[in-house]
Amino acid sequence: MDPIRIIEGAVSVLNRADVDTDQIMPKQFLKRVERTGFGQFLFHDWAKQPGWRLDPHPILATGRNFGCGSSREHAPWGLQDYGFKAIVAPSFADIFYSNCTKIGLLPVPLPGSPTWRS
Repeated sequence: MDPIRIIEGAVSVLNRADVDTDQIMPKQFLKRVERTGFGQFLFHDWAKQPGWRLDPHPILATGRNFGCGSSREHAPWGLQDYGFKAIVAPSFADIFYSNCTKIGLLPVPLPGSPTWRS
């Protein structure tokens, strides 16, 4: 994996806190063995709601405690497959943060947050 130097582009905003991995990638879509193809199922239940829109920009800005819940690796896979390259949030669940870094999806905790690493 190449080091991440610059990520630029438009930002998608998901104005929700405590988004867990079950919401990011629902369990019924965990049957695939490859790491690709999960983007189409991202936020599946929310995507059915009227007015839902989340453009696949390179950067996702979201609320605190993003990626909480189970240690589902499929959640970062889906986010990356959808088109996100970086996620900016006040804080992340530790396991989710680690799973993102393993695949080159950049989690960016805001300064002063519990997952901020200087």
